[in-house]
Amino acid sequence: MQTSESEGKMSRRRSRQQSKHQSSGTVEPFVLQTRKRKAETPKELQPVLDEHSSWKKRHLEVEWSNKTPSPCRLLPTPQKDDDDPLPESTGFTQYRFNNLFLNHDRPQPLPKLSWANSEEVWSNLLKKEQTYIRDKNALLRHPALQPRMRAILLDWLIEVCEVYRLRRETFFLAQDFFDRFLSTQQGLEKTMLQLIGITSLFIAAKAEEIYPPKLVQFAYVTDGACTDDEILRMELILLKALQWGLCPVTVNCWLNLYLQIATKPDCSEVLMPHYSQETFIRIAQLLDLCILDMRCLEFPYAKLAASALYHFSCLELVQRVSGHCWSELAECVRWMVPFAMVVRENSTTKLKSFKQVSAEERHNIQTHVNSLEFLDRVQELQRDLLRHTLESPVPNGRWCYQSAAVARESTG
Repeated sequence: MQTSESEGKMSRRRSRQQSKHQSSGTVEPFVLQTRKRKAETPKELQPVLDEHSSWKKRHLEVEWSNKTPSPCRLLPTPQKDDDDPLPESTGFTQYRFNNLFLNHDRPQPLPKLSWANSEEVWSNLLKKEQTYIRDKNALLRHPALQPRMRAILLDWLIEVCEVYRLRRETFFLAQDFFDRFLSTQQGLEKTMLQLIGITSLFIAAKAEEIYPPKLVQFAYVTDGACTDDEILRMELILLKALQWGLCPVTVNCWLNLYLQIATKPDCSEVLMPHYSQETFIRIAQLLDLCILDMRCLEFPYAKLAASALYHFSCLELVQRVSGHCWSELAECVRWMVPFAMVVRENSTTKLKSFKQVSAEERHNIQTHVNSLEFLDRVQELQRDLLRHTLESPVPNGRWCYQSAAVARESTG
């Protein structure tokens, strides 16, 4: 009795649904959803599939063995000896790829290190030198800018670094950020230079300084030309343009490394300075002056530091600590001659004292001199040297006082 009543209810419900679909003019098919099951292979087809899979495996082995290295072969690493080499009958060919961007002829001058592999450290330095490229024709992208504007801006950044007791590395990082940013842009106006420069220094200080100045301090030194919000907006623009590449090996890093190797060639503690602070200051002043000239962008930082060291030492020492030969440094050394002449005539090796800066760290603080006046004098000497076709100092690195005397007499 209960069964007949339930069947009657189901039939009445089904009739109501059908009448409802007919009145609407659409008929929805009834779909029964079931869980998918993996199809089973018939037993009579199993031998055929096994034969096909074995043929496919043999076919792939033949393709990869035809003088082509197998992608599945385990090659030995430099840290692991090949204890179980593959037999020669395998037919696989071994390939070794060389990095064409690195100068493998440049000898490695680093001593044996207790905390790292010297070869790997030197290789990483050379890779970074090729990664962070500057464009010597960057100003051609900006018709409104002149080389003198760049020199004035960098000279002002040096002065800001001394006011806030920032490190030399901070300034050279900011200079690198500024030059590389110019090479990524088009048609910048001269009113943007100060904002780009102070933003570059702001980023460099956060990357290098333990206690960097605050944002309001960077805006304050611009005398109202740049606000906090403008610096923050420019920071994002600059970081995106540089693709967050903020770790170049600056010319200051190369100079520290060269002097460290020259002073302690067999010392594994290359991170702690062992050289004379006075010697470092004299060469650093030469680099500070050279970096204001646009032609410095034509030479890598490693060559700039090696050429500056050459003017205060000898060629044998420079070759030992840098790995560069004379043919690689000759052009940069000759270009640097008038800069070295001006520095020798006007520079002083007296170290400045700063509050809250230890005596051992005084040489690392960026100091400001009359760089623009020195640069004007350099340009005069460049014209005189070009007129008299004077050559660079002799290859032993001693100063060519006769050339300097001729240049002074020619200018009165």
